[in-house]
Amino acid sequence: MRAVIQRVKEAKVSVEGKITGKIDKGFLVLLGVEEEDTEKDLEYMVEKIVKLRIFEDDEEKMNLSLLDIKGEMLVVSQFTLLGDCRKGRRPNFMNAAKPHIADQLYMKFVEKVRTYEIKTETGVFGAHMEVDLCNDGPVTILIDSRKNF
Repeated sequence: MRAVIQRVKEAKVSVEGKITGKIDKGFLVLLGVEEEDTEKDLEYMVEKIVKLRIFEDDEEKMNLSLLDIKGEMLVVSQFTLLGDCRKGRRPNFMNAAKPHIADQLYMKFVEKVRTYEIKTETGVFGAHMEVDLCNDGPVTILIDSRKNF
């Protein structure tokens, strides 16, 4: 499982001109599900992201998590995060999970985040989406459940 986490002042996602998810201060999480992902990958990602300390404390050090600041999360599925560009010029998406599997793990991710009482909004799985955000910092973090980077 792979994620791009962006610390945002606000973010929203729209499908066909209709807003499907909108948050204030928190994280925009672009989430890609890999073919081999399991519940273990899911648990790792939820724990890591929810407790990731990239918000500044009173001393302007990144010491606070989403939980600490009572932030919000917008989760957008994005299989293109798993595109392999090492060979040729066209990404290979062979490692991306099949849609029915990816959708299930994506929704489980959202459900588990909500158990932390974090306001969590979503895009629409498989849809063409437009994402608007105000990146705060900017701060952008990459996380991979297999720790590939």
